[in-house]
Amino acid sequence: MRAAVIDIGTNSTRLLIADVTPDGRITEIVRRSIVTRLGAGVDSEGTLSREACERVYAALAQFRAEIDAHKPGNGDNDGGGGGSGGGSGGGGSSSSSSSEPYPNLAVMTSAVRDARNGEDLANTVHSKYGFDARVLTGEQEAQMTFLGAMSGRQESTDPTVVIDIGGGSTEFIVGHDHTSGFHTSLPAGVVRMSERHIHTDPPAPAELQELAADTRATYLAGLPPAVRASVTRGIAVAGTATSAAAIDQELDPYDPERVHGYALLLATVELLLARLADMDEARRRALAGLHPDRAPTIVAGMILLSEAMRAWHLDEVEVSEHDILHGGALSLLPLSA
Repeated sequence: MRAAVIDIGTNSTRLLIADVTPDGRITEIVRRSIVTRLGAGVDSEGTLSREACERVYAALAQFRAEIDAHKPGNGDNDGGGGGSGGGSGGGGSSSSSSSEPYPNLAVMTSAVRDARNGEDLANTVHSKYGFDARVLTGEQEAQMTFLGAMSGRQESTDPTVVIDIGGGSTEFIVGHDHTSGFHTSLPAGVVRMSERHIHTDPPAPAELQELAADTRATYLAGLPPAVRASVTRGIAVAGTATSAAAIDQELDPYDPERVHGYALLLATVELLLARLADMDEARRRALAGLHPDRAPTIVAGMILLSEAMRAWHLDEVEVSEHDILHGGALSLLPLSA
């Protein structure tokens, strides 16, 4: 089955087109990421701005074209994929045979669920671009992220925490094999914390200290000590962790194969934080391994990641390219029946 998944996050809008087998193997066909800063101002204003929504819509127009250009059957192994797409989403049935060549899913997370006008954006995503639009609860986001992060792994009994630092929130999911147990979504993300605490360029030491203290308090208030003590390993997904791995390896261009599975030490994160916090935004934009559009929020990201590792008593995490996009693709499998 071919599937398309879009993640409309607080900081970026991303696309995955992949072939998914019934036993859960995922082969990526297209993967794209555009920093759209949808959550800009949501923490203080409580609404999605028109400018931010337009950035997302521009990205979705590009992604719609990509999806339409990758219909199964042109030498691919899933020639029947076009027929299954009409069932996706339970919504756009009037034109699904032409606009939905295969199952799709557009998930929206912290910024959309927190904003008063979030449903307006979700309705446009469905009606104008033809995507199965779902505003995920924090619990649904955590479960889908865990499903994706654990995909393609050997079974293990080691209690594992998946750390997903987003723009508006951080998800923590604890489990083993492919079964999650404890999960929570906490209101600390790179856009939210940057807007709340960083007002100078480069950031002042007092701003960094306040951001770290706010993050630490948020994490510890939402993470029971017994759960934190039970974990023996960590997997970090999403842009902050993958950027850290890429910067540490000075990857230019970005190489997902060298990022996926990278062992990232807490000591390395702390060194990267000190290095990045000493730069102004212009210098960060030119740094090998860092996408320029992540320069405004990467300092907050490093603080969020380091505090997460300390909260779980982890000296090291494994960086994973598999995240909510893969989880979303796996969640579409029943539609191929």
